[in-house]
Amino acid sequence: MAIFIRNGLLVVALLFLTHQERTLNRVDAFKESGLLAAKQTSSSLLLFRGRPKLDYRHGQNPLFLTGGGGNENGITENSSSNPLPPASQTESLRNLAKSLNFFGQKSVAETSSASMDAGEERTTPPKSIEKVYAKSVAAGLAVSLAMVPEAISFAYVAGVSPLVGLWTTVILGFVAAAFGGRPGICSSASGACSVVVAALCVEKGPSYLSACAMLAGVLQIVFRRAGRFIRLVPHPVMLGFVNGLTLVMARAQLRHFKDAGTGAFLTLSSEAGRSMYGLTALTAILVRLFPRIKALQSIPPTLGAVTVCSVLQKLCNLPGVKTLADVSGAETFRGGWSVLPKLSLWPSGVPFSLETLRVIAPYAVTMASVGAIESLLTMQLLDNLVDTDGKQQQQPSSTRKECLGQGLGNLASGLTGGIGGCALLGQSIINVESGGGASKLSGMSMAVFLALGIVAGAPLLANIPVAALVGVMLTVCQSTFSWSSLRILHKIPRLDAAVIFLVSFVTVKDDLARAVFAGVIASALGFAWKQSTGITATIGSVPSPQQQQQQQQKTKQKTRGSRQPPLWKCYKVRGPLFFGSTTSFTRLFTGNMQDDPDNVVLDFTESRVYDHSALEAIHGIADKYNEAGKKVHLKHLSDNCRGLLETLHGREDVPYELDIESDPTTDPVYSVAAK
Repeated sequence: MAIFIRNGLLVVALLFLTHQERTLNRVDAFKESGLLAAKQTSSSLLLFRGRPKLDYRHGQNPLFLTGGGGNENGITENSSSNPLPPASQTESLRNLAKSLNFFGQKSVAETSSASMDAGEERTTPPKSIEKVYAKSVAAGLAVSLAMVPEAISFAYVAGVSPLVGLWTTVILGFVAAAFGGRPGICSSASGACSVVVAALCVEKGPSYLSACAMLAGVLQIVFRRAGRFIRLVPHPVMLGFVNGLTLVMARAQLRHFKDAGTGAFLTLSSEAGRSMYGLTALTAILVRLFPRIKALQSIPPTLGAVTVCSVLQKLCNLPGVKTLADVSGAETFRGGWSVLPKLSLWPSGVPFSLETLRVIAPYAVTMASVGAIESLLTMQLLDNLVDTDGKQQQQPSSTRKECLGQGLGNLASGLTGGIGGCALLGQSIINVESGGGASKLSGMSMAVFLALGIVAGAPLLANIPVAALVGVMLTVCQSTFSWSSLRILHKIPRLDAAVIFLVSFVTVKDDLARAVFAGVIASALGFAWKQSTGITATIGSVPSPQQQQQQQQKTKQKTRGSRQPPLWKCYKVRGPLFFGSTTSFTRLFTGNMQDDPDNVVLDFTESRVYDHSALEAIHGIADKYNEAGKKVHLKHLSDNCRGLLETLHGREDVPYELDIESDPTTDPVYSVAAK
């Protein structure tokens, strides 16, 4: 079985490398022949001189995105000759990306070196593909070390052996990287998913976790198209997600600074405290120092820092320093073929019945949603991190493929006795910043190196000091936290600031899925409330059809002295009409019905009708005017609105008259419902 698994992994890796090389060669050939042009983007953050800039088109909210560039006065210019953002906004985006890059200023540009700025000549070195693969493999090796303490910690959270968490990272990480939607994402047993299934492990035992992971994977595969709805997540929710998840990662590291016996934090007066704090600080310093030394820039900073600290601890024999073997036990790192996971179609000890499905289904649904949300949000964050200068990504991200990759990974993890998981934000950022954001090989090599370490290099992994890995993770937390969200709190609407705090709090207190749902619901309700108060009406007068006819006759016959019929009163409605604004819409007419003339016009040129509540509100206003003996004329409604009104209330004895004036330049286009 062990030989079969090893040969199978090698074959899959070779096939994947061959496919990647052919794909990159085809892309290079197309671009060199001029048949494939680099895609230019006109989306830019509303930033000017490095500061958020207000824009009147989006309600004074600097968090929104807008198309086109802006000049110094904030006026957008749509020029076909300059589709890219101006230099000031491009520089702001570059600075924003560099603020997240704690491995130096070259790593992000190198990971996206397959695409160049618009207007620059693309020069592809002969061995660019080999360089991408080399960087990806090196990044995978660096990330594999950072995966070890997280996988062990989350295994303890779920209530299973550390070895189960490590092999879950190997299987899930390899499959999700191979079939996922974005290069650079690293998947593993995660805290968000482990917390969800911990109660199931206590109630039914560890073997039920594998069945739960399999069902969660199947759900992610079946509902993979639902991943497109991640675009509905507002930017404040993204900021809250990043900040909350960073706090969760930082909190998970704090337990390593506590005394195992008393539970109190280590002090500098003790040898163990000085060793722990010293190695952690040294690792953080080396992570930032390696990219600044020209001779060491080719080495991934995390790998170099962990190696130096491990050698230093071994040579100096620092007292009180815990290694991975001390934390997880010698059994986890005994090595050899005997530690390989066993493949089974169904976990032993778990009955294959509807009762089992009833037990694991709630946990599987929650796990699938939490894993998909965290993975897709991580994918979006990596997109923003890599694509900093309006550059085209080498492989565009796909939410459907990412959900498919996560589903297949969880399914494979369950088949091998794992507990499932999702993408990890911190390790994915380490991977991208170390040069692994250009190829899926980085995530796959992470899994391969971790598997080799468990089987063949167990003694080396066992002697890595925990303090070194904690230092790496704390550095990631410091860089991942969105410090800019604190600086702009007084510049954004209060609702957006409240959403950021809400999502961060719920993420730390409960789980990510509830946090995102709460943030989206709060943002949607706030948006609906703001739109509901924005509907107004301008009162005026319009000539009746008889007046228009007489005016035409005057023009032809040049007659004077004819009696003019009374003018019709016109309400020109502005703003969206939907379930939230129907009350405000009705109040526009409540006090005027008795004084209005016999004919009233409702003009919807500058309004939009969005739902059934809006149609009922229009019909209700017409009913009230009809009871007062007056006639309502509805103008500039589209044909599908007319069809819906006729379907709802029939064509006979309706209290209004529809004047459909077909004018594509002024009539709004509705998508209310299908006839």
